Amino acid sequence: MTDSTAFDVAHIGSVELLTPEFDKSLWFFRDLLAMRVVAEEGGSTFLRTWDEYELYTIKLTPSDAAGVGRTTFRASSPEALERRVAAIEATGLGEGWVDGEVGTGRTFMFRDPDGHSMGIYYETERYVATDDKPALKNQASAFPGRGVNARRLDHINYLAKDVEANGEFLADALAMRESERIRNDDGKFAAWWFHFSLKSYDVVYSDDWTKHGNRLHHIAFAPDTREDILKAADIFLENGIHIESGPHKHAINQTFFLYVWEPGGNRIEFANAGARLLLDPDQPVVEWSQEERKKGQAWGMKTIESFHTHGTPIV
Repeated sequence: MTDSTAFDVAHIGSVELLTPEFDKSLWFFRDLLAMRVVAEEGGSTFLRTWDEYELYTIKLTPSDAAGVGRTTFRASSPEALERRVAAIEATGLGEGWVDGEVGTGRTFMFRDPDGHSMGIYYETERYVATDDKPALKNQASAFPGRGVNARRLDHINYLAKDVEANGEFLADALAMRESERIRNDDGKFAAWWFHFSLKSYDVVYSDDWTKHGNRLHHIAFAPDTREDILKAADIFLENGIHIESGPHKHAINQTFFLYVWEPGGNRIEFANAGARLLLDPDQPVVEWSQEERKKGQAWGMKTIESFHTHGTPIV
């Protein structure tokens, strides 16, 4: 579906999360996940995971309702940025250039067919550690050694009114490549997984049963090991965080996972895919049938109902 040589987008840059419980959400990310506050601007707080090379990972913004604001992607070069902007404009969903936020250069804004706000940029400022200087020079900052120790942002899963339309947009506009998908008995996709480089997935679209539009299913952070996710479950239990599902193992993309709701209501996943990378340049797309998907996880408890119904903003 997408040119297998396309690497115009390097990775997800950052995600803006909207929360009606700003102070509690800030506590969740800063204290429980051990993320570092790097800036406060326009009422929002910018936080970073400890091994993020850029200045920030999450922009936390107070709002009347939970949900997702702007998601940004970093292009792999200035030339790649221009190619992607041209491709986005060809879809008719481009919104134009704006100044970057907190260490990023000019950013081209656009929306997917579902209305999710997105931006793509190239120029960025690398994080320079101060009181958090690491022992190893090939690490962005010191290992926090507290809380969940979220190392990096792993992926984002959007809810979509039309999974196919949004997936095709990603392939055309950002040159993303599909890795796995679920096809229902009626021929339509229930969910579609895409990746930029060697990771098995970076962006997912899942069917929004409410057909509301512009909603978030979850964002995911990657700790180092499965054991970190088990410890995270204990940390959330002790701190009154709602554990929705897990720890279990997904059949799709084989991710070991834990889902919780942060205090603002947004679903947060902690995911560890182990050693699985997509090294094959001709990697065939893995398609799961509706019947196969009904089996639930690879192992662990069956997927709970709220996983299919809960999204933000809440409808």
